[in-house]
Amino acid sequence: MIDHLTGRVIPTGFDVPVEPLRRAAHYTGEQGCIAEARSFAALFLDQLRTEWCARIDDRVGGAVQLVVSELVTNADRHSNGPYILELVGTDTAVTVSVYDSSSALPRIFPRNPERVGRHGLEIVHALAEQVSVERVPVGKRVRAVLPLVGETDH
Repeated sequence: MIDHLTGRVIPTGFDVPVEPLRRAAHYTGEQGCIAEARSFAALFLDQLRTEWCARIDDRVGGAVQLVVSELVTNADRHSNGPYILELVGTDTAVTVSVYDSSSALPRIFPRNPERVGRHGLEIVHALAEQVSVERVPVGKRVRAVLPLVGETDH
């Protein structure tokens, strides 16, 4: 239950959903897919704020959208077919997973500030608490977990 007092939403302790919020979107690789994925992530974060009373500031929201953008861009460039973006969230974390049809695992290159491009996974690793890559029956899944609560937010 949520009480509405003076226009504010007050969690009462009985309103926390049992299951994490889970949404997925399918992309074909047509022009505009990366922007669509970022918009999908923004809507997901809004829904997470509403349904889970998640505190998501602009910095964390931007980090989630950047991770979505980088992982979808990689799938778009390196797979031979459509890809799926899956977002799973609670009031403490968002998991971004991208499934694509390529079984080739992504490579992380050594840091080189003079290199142009190929910094996507470096960015994802810098923003995420956990990053994993695994082969799945139809290709691979790249998964990043981003905490919503920072060390100073406890």
